[in-house]
Amino acid sequence: MSKLTLPKIHVNIGQLHACREPSILNTLLGSCVSACLFDPDARVAGMNHILLVHKADMEHFDASTRYGIHAMEVLINEMIKLGARRSRLHAKAFGGGNVLAMGSPDSITPGQRNVEFLINFLQMEKIPLLAYDFGGPWTRVINFHTDTYDVFVKKTQKKLRDVTIEEEGLFRQEVSQGVDHEEGGEITLFDD
Repeated sequence: MSKLTLPKIHVNIGQLHACREPSILNTLLGSCVSACLFDPDARVAGMNHILLVHKADMEHFDASTRYGIHAMEVLINEMIKLGARRSRLHAKAFGGGNVLAMGSPDSITPGQRNVEFLINFLQMEKIPLLAYDFGGPWTRVINFHTDTYDVFVKKTQKKLRDVTIEEEGLFRQEVSQGVDHEEGGEITLFDD
């Protein structure tokens, strides 16, 4: 299939997509992070868009995939349903820009918190991180080609950066006020 004819699937804040079909998974990141996972043997790939990092409370687990631990587990589970094996997963990860003016200059930014979570999760799960682009004062447009596992990153201009900052700010405000946009799926933990 020609690169020009691949369907493009946009992954918004708090969403994810896993597939076997060749496609381009696309997202726009500010302080958010995205994991592009793939199992080259099963030809299964997926991407998520993580807004916030929260510690998992298994007694009162938030079902939303905008949160780090849930977004990663649901993406992995969706990929396993398509034939991937957790032990064969590889990762490429992006985002965590320092685009939100919050706190003192010495405090950790939301982007840095997201990056730390993603790196720690991948290390804990023994998923090799093959490529990454984190931090900096910009937003990123990510295009993940599920047929080749190539990821193309475009650091965005100020105009698009301002739109991303505004969208993330509104979403964070809604989250802090308890607005729930979308329920996530159930989590099933698998051992390989």
